[in-house]
Amino acid sequence: MQGFNNVLKRIFDVISSGIAIVCLLPLWIIVALAIKMDSKGPVIFKQGRRTKNGRVFNMYKFRSMVVDAEKKGAGLFNYENDPRVTKVGRILRNTSIDELPQLFNIFFGDMSVVGPRPCVTYELGDFDTLNKRYKKRFQVKAGLTGLAQVKGRNDISWDDKVTFDNQYVDEFNDKGFIVDIKIIIETVIKVFKKEDIYETKSDESLDDVEAAKKAEEEIIRIAHLPD
Repeated sequence: MQGFNNVLKRIFDVISSGIAIVCLLPLWIIVALAIKMDSKGPVIFKQGRRTKNGRVFNMYKFRSMVVDAEKKGAGLFNYENDPRVTKVGRILRNTSIDELPQLFNIFFGDMSVVGPRPCVTYELGDFDTLNKRYKKRFQVKAGLTGLAQVKGRNDISWDDKVTFDNQYVDEFNDKGFIVDIKIIIETVIKVFKKEDIYETKSDESLDDVEAAKKAEEEIIRIAHLPD
């Protein structure tokens, strides 16, 4: 039964992403022109991310920040009113349109429509020494959306995200593809409500750089606690 659900999931990924890529062609053109007119840099942002079993792949997004943004300011964290986000980028993020190029990642098999969001290669520290709880989420392919996204997206801690991601792994193994359908429906509702787009600081007295550094250190510490 597990094998059947995996095959069904892959068939859905290929068909849905393929149809979406073709149907959204006019949008690809409009967004690309808007990005080029708004700021210097490439239209597509690509970044090394981890998917099933920790394999690294290049994930694609429409560029919504200035070039090399991850090396400036809050790094991988994106708090509200982040100055690195471009004018067009803010619209793309608020509507989640910046995530659409991941349809190509799904079509070619690096990602699924539903699964844990792919972390940046170094976001959790050394992958090989992650504890079992944090590694469990890598038993399935990374996803465009997932249970953690519908439960809170960027408004919950990394540790809570891992809890929901692991819950998804268990639920998919138990109930199969129907779990994905439910998450997709909830995701559509979430996108239209424009909820939980930005991350929340654990201490509002800190500036973006300080808050990001503190959060990053805590994430890596928890991810490597003894089992």
